[in-house]
Formats: sequence, C-alpha cells, structure tokens
Amino acid sequence: MPRELSSEPRSLLSRLITLTAILVPFAGVILAATSAWGAGFQWVELGLLLGMYVVTVLGITIGFHRLFVHRSFETHRWMKVLWVILGSMAVQGSLFHWAARHRRHHQHADTPEDPHSPQYGGDGMGGFCKGFWHAHIGWLFAPNPPRLERYIKDLTSSRTLQVTSNLFFLWVLIGLLIPALIGGALNQSWSGFWAGFLWGGLVRIFLVHHVTWSVNSACHLWGRQTFKSDDESRNNFLFGMLALGEGWHNTHHAFPTSARHGLRWWEFDASYCVIRTMELVGFAWNVQIPSREMQMKKRRVQRQSDELAV
Repeated sequence: MPRELSSEPRSLLSRLITLTAILVPFAGVILAATSAWGAGFQWVELGLLLGMYVVTVLGITIGFHRLFVHRSFETHRWMKVLWVILGSMAVQGSLFHWAARHRRHHQHADTPEDPHSPQYGGDGMGGFCKGFWHAHIGWLFAPNPPRLERYIKDLTSSRTLQVTSNLFFLWVLIGLLIPALIGGALNQSWSGFWAGFLWGGLVRIFLVHHVTWSVNSACHLWGRQTFKSDDESRNNFLFGMLALGEGWHNTHHAFPTSARHGLRWWEFDASYCVIRTMELVGFAWNVQIPSREMQMKKRRVQRQSDELAV
C-alpha cells in the first residue's frame, strides 16, 4: 500500500510539506504583486500564468477527475501518463491519493464520513466558517480514512500508473521550471526566469489550489440544485467558469460518470470541450454522457426540457 494512503495520523514531516505547499504559493503572490507594483506586469507573465493555469487545471479536471476517478472516457496509455503529469503539476497530491479521497467523497458525500464536507462545522456563523474552512483547506491536514487504498485497486494494478504517480515531486519541479525557463528564454534574462517562476509557477499554483478547492467548499454551499442528488452539491456559475467546468457540481453528483458536467447550452464546460476534441481526433473513446431521458428523470423541476443536452 502506498504510504500516502495510510490511515495513521499525518507525520510532522507530512504536515509540514502540506503547509509548505499552501504557504509558498501565497508568498509567491505577495512577491509577484510587489514586483509588478515596481516593474509592471508584462504580457509574457500573463501568458505564462494563464497557459500554466489552464493546462494544470485540465490535468485535474480531465485527468485526475473525469478519466481516472470516474472513468468517463478511455484513452491511450501515453495520454494517461500525460494527464497524470499535468495533474501532478497542480500540486494537489499524487494521482493515487487524490483519486482515493475523491472516490470516498462520492461514496459519502455530505455525510460525517465525507473527507471534506462543509456541512458539519456546527451551528451559527462560527460553525459555518469552521465547516467552510474544513472543506476548503482543513481536511488536507486530517488523517486519511481507514482502508483508503481499497478505492483505487483498479489504478494501483497498473504498473505504468504506479511509476508515474510515484514521481509526483519530479512533475511538481518540472511544472515550476517550465514557465521559469520560458520566461528566461523570451526575456533573455534572469529577471525573466524569476518572473516566469513567480507568475507561471507560484501564483498559478495559488490560483489553481483555491479555485479547485472551492468546488469542495463553495459548490456544496452556494448555487442551484438542478438535478436530484443525495447531497448538497450545487451548480455554481463562477466556479463553472474558473474551474473549467467543475463548478457544475450538482450535475456532476447527479451523473458522476458523465464526461460532460455542463449539460445545458449556457453551462460552458471547457474540460468537456477538450475531451470532445480528443474524441474527434481519435484520442478518446467510450465518452460517457447521460441520455436526455436520464436527465429528465433526475431534474428537480420538469420544465425547459429544450435546455437539456442531447
């Protein structure tokens, strides 16, 4: 069993690594803002920030989440390796750890066994804030639930995924070096290297963290419940956009294996657009989408059927 899946209390070293992964990007935001105040913000830095943000968020949304956790589509082995690498660059833990915790979340969504539900902080504003904090960040420091490894036997049986997942820290390092090297090369200076490291590396990680963690917290508190589900998941427009489709969270909980989370025409799902493109060029197949009949059966209000995806 991978040590990271042990249900023993987190070691001091493990907690320090987690705390570092949270605080260092925050420090990077402060440094980047200070640098921009004095030297300005260049198009190169913006391009590196947005480019690295998109590819690493897609690594989580398409790779870790829809491909490996929910098996929403199938793809080639080399594409699986690529998605593991991109998801690891988001610095949210290895594939095995991420997938195991997320599968448990779906099994026990918004119950006391859910690893990151915001519903059990207590009464009043203090309880609300405590629940939000736990769902957003606090759960990262909690011990793993017992026998977490049983959730990912299909993944750990693959030698390719074992090797790629175990190289998590290497992929994190490469994800920091890529924007730094590009920034240095484009600006032909060490200042460009440093700016690329800050904006495409640390600032990007900070944004990726808090946008994707908001799916755990905000999307179980605020938004619309379009479909029937046994939890408090919500469709949240803001994080539907920022998290590249993951914010249509109620739809996802109603249809967990669907490769498409934004099922209505105005619910833009950038991650599905990429999956659909992969399908068109032969890089994805067995793409799962709920039928119109399945969508109608789970709708909370039986109206506006023309909005549903076919």
